Amino acid sequence: MPKSTKYAAKVADARGHIAYTPEEDAVWADLYAAQEENVQRFMARDYLDGLQRLDLPKATVPSCADISERLLDMTGWRVQPVPALIGFKTFFGMLADRVFPAASFIRSREDFDYIEEPDIFHEIFGHTPLLSDPRFAAFSHAIGKAGVQAGEKDYSWLIRLYWFSIEFGLRLQDGNIKALGSGLASSPTELVYAVESDIPDRDRFDVMTILRTPYRIDMHQMGYFVLDSPEELFAAADRDLLADVRRAQTLGLLPNKFREKVTAAE
Repeated sequence: MPKSTKYAAKVADARGHIAYTPEEDAVWADLYAAQEENVQRFMARDYLDGLQRLDLPKATVPSCADISERLLDMTGWRVQPVPALIGFKTFFGMLADRVFPAASFIRSREDFDYIEEPDIFHEIFGHTPLLSDPRFAAFSHAIGKAGVQAGEKDYSWLIRLYWFSIEFGLRLQDGNIKALGSGLASSPTELVYAVESDIPDRDRFDVMTILRTPYRIDMHQMGYFVLDSPEELFAAADRDLLADVRRAQTLGLLPNKFREKVTAAE
């Protein structure tokens, strides 16, 4: 995750609501409009069903308190505004408590197409649809529980399983590749790239390979992992993930794809 940010967290009132400016609401509205057609075309049914369940506002930034009320009824989760940057230990701990940490700011127009760090559009539009599904919510909870038991040296390994599934995962649906991850749902550019571009690799979902695969937060990925079925992901939640991490550490990281692919493209 980024080590610094140009954004400032917004503070919720006693009711848990945040006052966004008309300009910030306009950014949300434009982001929603920019993504609405693309998610219908490129996102998996699992995400689209969740988006329909939540019925998010299209013209104003949603309240985390309001979204929490809906999620509590559906899966027992809630959304809590946090500062722009939190550490892995805090992140895993919140997931273990069925609390999703949501950065409270919304991106600027300058970062409209791609933002390196998560903002409220990514958190709500990207993440909460899957959190409304008990199966995906249970997977995030399993990652959190594993993270609470992990040591600091394990964090960067364990988070890769979350990154390449809940954040940037793909799946097969009716024989076609569809996007599943929240980072894709909320990105006007990477969603199309992940599904249609000839640049990135698309490999079959495999827990051990994922744990050993480097990723970048400052550019589109050079490789994605494709689930044959979401059941593969749910089965991963029942594994001894910390034992998997230990084995991955013994085997070591796989070669970094970014330098080679970018050089070849140039």
